Amino acid sequence: MSAEREFGFSTRALHAGTPPEATSGARATPIFMSSSFVFESTAHAADLYSLRTYGNIYTRISNPTVAAFEAKMASLEGGLGAVATSSGHAAQLVAVLSLAQGGDHIVASANLYGGSVTQFSVAFKRLGIESTLVPGGEPAAMRAAIRETTKALYVETIGNPQGSIADLEALAEVAHEAGVPLIVDNTFASPYLCRPIEHGADVVVHSATKFIGGHGTVMAGVVVESGKFVWSAAKHPLLCAPSPGYHGIRFDETFGEYAFLMRARAEVLRDLGPCLSPFDAFLLIQGLETLAVRVERETASAVRIAEHLERQEGVAWVRYPGSASSGEQALARTYLPRGAGSIFTFGVRGGRPAAVAFIESLQLWSHLANVGDAKSLVIHPASTTHAQLTEEELARAGVTPEMVRLSVGLEDVEDLIWDLDRGLAAAASAASAKAAL
Repeated sequence: MSAEREFGFSTRALHAGTPPEATSGARATPIFMSSSFVFESTAHAADLYSLRTYGNIYTRISNPTVAAFEAKMASLEGGLGAVATSSGHAAQLVAVLSLAQGGDHIVASANLYGGSVTQFSVAFKRLGIESTLVPGGEPAAMRAAIRETTKALYVETIGNPQGSIADLEALAEVAHEAGVPLIVDNTFASPYLCRPIEHGADVVVHSATKFIGGHGTVMAGVVVESGKFVWSAAKHPLLCAPSPGYHGIRFDETFGEYAFLMRARAEVLRDLGPCLSPFDAFLLIQGLETLAVRVERETASAVRIAEHLERQEGVAWVRYPGSASSGEQALARTYLPRGAGSIFTFGVRGGRPAAVAFIESLQLWSHLANVGDAKSLVIHPASTTHAQLTEEELARAGVTPEMVRLSVGLEDVEDLIWDLDRGLAAAASAASAKAAL
């Protein structure tokens, strides 16, 4: 990309990191389906293994197709670089374990995807990393939860499924006052709607399975780092103390602004192995090329559908991020000026039985556990994505029995509304039948 011009989002989505292939001239990025790569010499091999030079050794650590996807994601998020992983959960894992070890602590919003809540409160705890999940994720409450052992603050741009919008600038200020980075899961917004690094975030993670892939065909994650955070030896010894895995090198001293990215790749990704397949990286590159077009269309449809549902008698409430009823319009204007996305929740009047009847009567909306697909999706969070949470955790996350989550796709919006109206009629019938018992 030219240094003389700052290209727009869609131009970078098409061109960043993916020039024509030098040897063949192929315009589409080739799929390098190779587990390993030939060394130029024994000295070259030794330099690669000791991190004295950069190149490809083994696809678990790096691969040319994966690297092209990473470069494109770094450009779109405005980051220094990226590390791709096999899933969104793996991206979370790599981000946290690059900073924290047994005895350390993470402060996270409680308004997270149910699997993320479990990863923080159960899986990380088994590794000796404690987490405090803060209801609402408000900056003051997050500040109050910080300990001496805290290594990072963690939030979602748009909370799943409640739809709350994180005050990124205020949270970044809280994190930086404590000498720790702010990690932001930007999955629901995508880099088209929000770029958290521009608002002070230090690390951005995605479940690339969602909007980035965009067609429900790939499982992937990615970690993007700003390169701006100054790591301190007192607070972040994993980056600033001698590494036993590399004969005592210090990542901050050796790699400077790339310290976090190098540790994430050379130690965490290498040792735990949640690498991205080159074929999946190819699919993600294809998905990114149309990201802006898809997200813009899906967001416009979601606004129309949310407004329609607000007028329906069978709907108890609608929670669309940034809407007048959400009370977060100022946050939406600041962080989501292009729109608040295509995922939102609403309550079906009549509780869980009515919500079940609604979902099971739909024809166009696919009932499955994903979001960000070109096809419209629906799910009942309390019994699926957040089913492993306790009643107390469900309450903290704002997940109620009547809640239904929609992920609006690319179908004609009139057809989607027709199908939702059918579902609401079925829900009303179920509620009436229950009342008659």
